[in-house]
Amino acid sequence: MTRRLRTVGLGFLGAAPLRLVFHAEVAAAPDAVFDQLRTTADWPRWFAAVTEARPVDGGRGREVQLRGGTRFTETILAAEPAERYAYRVDATNAPGLRALLEEWRLTPSGNGAGTRVRYTLAVDAPAPLRWAMTLGRAGVGRAFRRAMRALDRRVASAGR
Repeated sequence: MTRRLRTVGLGFLGAAPLRLVFHAEVAAAPDAVFDQLRTTADWPRWFAAVTEARPVDGGRGREVQLRGGTRFTETILAAEPAERYAYRVDATNAPGLRALLEEWRLTPSGNGAGTRVRYTLAVDAPAPLRWAMTLGRAGVGRAFRRAMRALDRRVASAGR
């Protein structure tokens, strides 16, 4: 059963009751990382948790399915080349969520050749679900770091 979530804007990143933030360094340049983020259909090739992803609404949104069957319908809120990619979840079959927004921030790494990626998951949900998500933080972090390594390999193999 799909449920509508509360509509939130980018300000929710600072106001969410729960924020999980993860960082990774990749060798790929910010523009190459951004290209992978905005190419919705390619996400399953580098993010193992994503089994299917497709753009909708003329590219202004996405439909994403995760391993285990969780589905999201999303609206892209920011697509700033080589800097930021953010989207909010509008509808999902995941129980308990009230609002969810994800942001990927890209900055050149200290050596100037790669990218520092900061991923933020901003969530509003009942306290028991927020507690469970906090407990699951390590697993989300591992999935994020694996995805960043796979994205980096994908960019390198494409010769970028």
